[in-house]
Amino acid sequence: MPEMPEVQALAEFLAERTEGHAVTSARVVAIAALKTFDPPLHAIEGRPIASVGRHGKFLDVELGGADAPGGTPAGEPLHLVFHLARAGWLRWYDQLPTTALRPGRSPIALRVRLDDGAGFDLTEAGTKKSLAVYVVRDPADVPGVARLGPDPMADDFTLERFAEILDGRRTRIKGLLRDQSVLAGIGNAYSDEILHAAKMSPYKIAASLDPAEVERLYAAMRGTLGEALAEASGKPAAELKDAKRRHLRVHGRTGQACPVCGDTIRQVEFHDSTFQYCPTCQTGGTPLADRVLSRLVK
Repeated sequence: MPEMPEVQALAEFLAERTEGHAVTSARVVAIAALKTFDPPLHAIEGRPIASVGRHGKFLDVELGGADAPGGTPAGEPLHLVFHLARAGWLRWYDQLPTTALRPGRSPIALRVRLDDGAGFDLTEAGTKKSLAVYVVRDPADVPGVARLGPDPMADDFTLERFAEILDGRRTRIKGLLRDQSVLAGIGNAYSDEILHAAKMSPYKIAASLDPAEVERLYAAMRGTLGEALAEASGKPAAELKDAKRRHLRVHGRTGQACPVCGDTIRQVEFHDSTFQYCPTCQTGGTPLADRVLSRLVK
């Protein structure tokens, strides 16, 4: 799943190629991906792209007000907001294909064409479809955007504010870092990386952290995300997934040696996801309980 660093890089990539160009057509191929009906998707056609930004893991393409017949301004801008979910991605074309799109016959969920012939597809692999597309007058009209917590890389997100968020929360720190209503933009992969850098167990309870641990976790979060943002910046969309995988130190590396201590990276599996950690670096050498592994042992 793309997280903050990749989504930020995608926003910059799209902005460089689309700002100032107008949308000539927008076609939804996977009907379930479109979550709104007012304004309709075709309302973005003919509108110039004013900017591309990010809210957590949501991409936001702002479109200027289109001119009505006779040159009368149509009024308020619109926003094409989308969330790529677990298996979604953005595929860019300098010249968009002209082949017909058939629902259910390809991974394409949405196709957007620009006035210079370029454009992009939103694609989603697999059978579980979660990619979401919205056309709204205000990004806050998207429920997921409205619920977002603060951006942990914002200039005003201080150590003191982070400590206030953790204070009193009887929640495992792994889950808290991933909770978009608490912190916007961190997912499964970067929460693993942050906790490894902080030398902290994923099962640590947020409210139990002492001031030194809070400071260490804050520094690990800002440092890990900052490095990932720098690594992703400037890369084309087609290279971002591989760049992310190469940069990860523990996530997705079950069975490999920890790059810090050399211990074997372990995995904990849940119903639909897994996370990775280093026992020596993070849990005092003690493996964490894994319900799936425990069931196999029995």
